[in-house]
Amino acid sequence: MTKIGHYAFLIGVILAIITGFFPDTVMYSALVLVILGLVVGFINITAKETHGFLVASIALMVAGGAGLGVIPWNVGGYLVSILTNIVIFVAPAAIVVALKTVVALATE
Repeated sequence: MTKIGHYAFLIGVILAIITGFFPDTVMYSALVLVILGLVVGFINITAKETHGFLVASIALMVAGGAGLGVIPWNVGGYLVSILTNIVIFVAPAAIVVALKTVVALATE
């Protein structure tokens, strides 16, 4: 089962990067990225990894608004698109992990 989560994570990151070079496909790839993010959140992140994953998720979401679009030669546009896709992928996983953590804390 952990292999599924591992592959879902790899596919999600690779898909986020590849579709970042084709910004017109975000609408179609977003659903796939959200589903992969949910799979990663439910399967791949263990209780031991929760804190680090949530901190990294917050860092990615904050970096998503970093204004990278000002980098010249359209490099900034690609970086913004890639980072947006990664946030679309990571956000559902972060929500699942955060909810699992709240439930675990509430049951203690």
